[in-house]
Amino acid sequence: MALLARSEAVVEAAAAAGPAALGVQADVTDVDSVARAVGDVVAAWGGIDVLVNNAGVHRGGRVDRLEPGHWDEVLSTNLTAPLTMTRAVLPHMEAGSSIVNIGAVVGFRGFPGDAPYGAAKAGLAGLTKVLAVELARRGVRVNLVVPGFVETEMTADLSERARQLVIDRIPLGRTGRAEEIADVAVWVAESQYMTGSVVATDGGLMAALGSAQ
Repeated sequence: MALLARSEAVVEAAAAAGPAALGVQADVTDVDSVARAVGDVVAAWGGIDVLVNNAGVHRGGRVDRLEPGHWDEVLSTNLTAPLTMTRAVLPHMEAGSSIVNIGAVVGFRGFPGDAPYGAAKAGLAGLTKVLAVELARRGVRVNLVVPGFVETEMTADLSERARQLVIDRIPLGRTGRAEEIADVAVWVAESQYMTGSVVATDGGLMAALGSAQ
């Protein structure tokens, strides 16, 4: 298993995970950085079986109050980077390999103030389907896992009021845990007859939002 992140902490995280983990510093928005990172991984493991595109950044704000540059920053990390990573790993993938993209409910349902993030995640859903069709002839499967409200650094800054408003709309009545999303990502990666699929892992949030429309 290889972990990629911009922070030096990724090396420590990999060391804590054990000898089967490799930590590589990389900026997924930089083509050269990605190429170097993939080269390090291939040198260590000989190839790549699974790519999980889960790097993400969130910048919010109503359309008329978006900070300059936030749109480009979010799309660069959440949409362009998965394509960059995919292009970099493909030469090192054999038939039976898998790409798992991590989407978001906001890519399928509109949330005020989430134009950059929603657009990026909607685009990732479309990219997933295109890649699934294109790469099927190579035996590489591409799927999208869609988490709901998960306890992460990205959601930690939400106010209690905003947090509760979302939880109140989740049929299972609670937030998700990162481990629960990871379990689904592993299952999707191992599912040999699944490609181009959207797998919601959101406590029923999308179903509830859909029924209210």
